[in-house]
Amino acid sequence: MQTPVSPLQSDFGEVAAQQLEHIAARAQEIEQLRKLPQDLVERLADLGLYNLCNPPAFGGHAQSPRIYAEVVETLATADASVAWCCFIGITSSFSMASSNSPVVREILQQPGTIAAGVFAPTGRSRRAEQDGQTGFRVYGRWSWGSGSQNAGWVSVGTLLEDDEGEIVRDDEGKPVYLACILDARDITFADNWRVMGLQGTGSTDFEVEGVFVPGDRSYSQAGSRLGTPPDDPIFLFPNFGMLGIGIAATALGTARAAIDDVVALARSKTPQGASKTLVQKPATAVDVARAESHLRAGRTFFYESIDTAWQGALDGNVTTTHRRDLRLAITHAVHEAKRAIDLAHELAGGTSVYSRSPIQRRFRDVHVMTQHMMVNQATYELVGRLFLGLPTNTDQL
Repeated sequence: MQTPVSPLQSDFGEVAAQQLEHIAARAQEIEQLRKLPQDLVERLADLGLYNLCNPPAFGGHAQSPRIYAEVVETLATADASVAWCCFIGITSSFSMASSNSPVVREILQQPGTIAAGVFAPTGRSRRAEQDGQTGFRVYGRWSWGSGSQNAGWVSVGTLLEDDEGEIVRDDEGKPVYLACILDARDITFADNWRVMGLQGTGSTDFEVEGVFVPGDRSYSQAGSRLGTPPDDPIFLFPNFGMLGIGIAATALGTARAAIDDVVALARSKTPQGASKTLVQKPATAVDVARAESHLRAGRTFFYESIDTAWQGALDGNVTTTHRRDLRLAITHAVHEAKRAIDLAHELAGGTSVYSRSPIQRRFRDVHVMTQHMMVNQATYELVGRLFLGLPTNTDQL
């Protein structure tokens, strides 16, 4: 077990960078396993990388969203699946901190706690009592359970239903959303994560059938966070922004690695039928420059928007404009990263089709990232309506 790292003792970006050689050496193992090796996850959790942003009262290291993004981006240069599961752990712990429960605080304060979660409310919860304790019976099946097979605790989205099985609605007629924190030992995992990219994330389906969850391991979507220091800015930062940051940071780190891969390859590869190395071809310089421009443009807007929204949180006022720009920058970064990787993949030629080439893995990984609902084409319509001043539902902005 690694010695836990205090934020006062070490820079987390450097901590992440020190793991890259070890992670890269295990990339093939991660692909074949179709989830992260448990010892690797525990290694990163012990180093504090799975709970970066929560305040110490919630077991975290009080790091800013920028530090979170930089850590994930760094990890992705070695392996996108590792970066992806790390950000899922960070955001799941952050979500669980919405609970005002001492029980949840105690869970998060345990050294090396590994959390995962699916916010989509595809499950159902019903009020119940067991052994004199009030809580909820939870039923359902959730998809996209990234990192859940490595976690000790998994937060799931449910819709509250009454004793007749009807969805409970609030005063505005909206379904009541309840997040429930499951002990991973109560979960049944499917074996259906057989995909083209991000294979090592273990994003399989999982289900529970009537598991009792005590009330102090549940919380509403809004999350009052009572008892939290009122001036703690991390809890003012957009929840969906936190989720999207991890996706974009993973894409950017993957693109950085793909460009570096193809530059190294160009110095040694002589294409079939050619007399000069790839680096000597004018088209190589053009495509490398284009890839760099895509990556840097996406990255600059991304970090600029994070910093601006974070300043809003520090000032106690995160506006719709902050949330709009952050969501747009996140989506833009992912698609610019994809463009950079596409150029690297094409430039590498036949080399990139072999499983031994990391470029083909990065190509597959980023094309899975672009399918995530947080960064798909619907984002542009959402933020475009705001630019146009049209009535827009911003609940998930």
